[in-house]
Amino acid sequence: MIFLPLREESMALYEDISNDLLSKIKDGIYQEGQRIPSEQELAQTYGVSRPTVRQALQLLVNDGYLDRRRRRGTVVCRPKVRQHFTAGLMSFSDDMRLAGNSTRTVVIIFKREKAPEAVAEALHIKPGDEVYKLVRLRYVEDTANVFVETYLPCAQLPNFDDVDFAVTSLYQTLADCGSAVVSAHRRFEAVSADDALATLLDVSAGDPMLLFYTVGSTKSGIPIEYSKAVYRGEGNVFEVDVAKR
Repeated sequence: MIFLPLREESMALYEDISNDLLSKIKDGIYQEGQRIPSEQELAQTYGVSRPTVRQALQLLVNDGYLDRRRRRGTVVCRPKVRQHFTAGLMSFSDDMRLAGNSTRTVVIIFKREKAPEAVAEALHIKPGDEVYKLVRLRYVEDTANVFVETYLPCAQLPNFDDVDFAVTSLYQTLADCGSAVVSAHRRFEAVSADDALATLLDVSAGDPMLLFYTVGSTKSGIPIEYSKAVYRGEGNVFEVDVAKR
């Protein structure tokens, strides 16, 4: 039987157990893809009831450290990437860096083209006006995490052609050009991965994805960026802080 350290009175026993299991995961005692002991085995190990163990496991499931799988039991999985994308205008790279995650970017397409109608409407320009099309695949800890398709008006950003967005932040580049994004309208919806997305994000066709639309504007209220970002459904969690108005 494991004897847990003395706990603060406000901390429930199941939280102690959850923290102990998390330490074992982080220390590599339980590794990614490995099945952990059953609820009954853990109850005997910790000298508690199965409902207490179940509560402890649920905390780790909620945080993305464990996954309950039919016929296989509860297994250790890669922790979910916590995103604050919905709550602020920090760049993807900065957001991930603050969370302690390494990132890299692969530029798939960067070219000028004529704006399709939907893009023109979002950027308040005319259909057929010239835009930059920037398509990137963003990685977190060597896992393809998000596919991003971005459009920018060429008329307002004439010197973008030679920027290497594999190593350069889009938002920082916009700020350096005097067109910093200071506000944005975002909406999101659940979608399924088609064959192309499944290949890029290393998931199965039909897997759930989260699609975010963003229109970013300068301090003058001029739209400068229109993006569509598709995130892996598994492995991401989006956090938003709200307050009563």
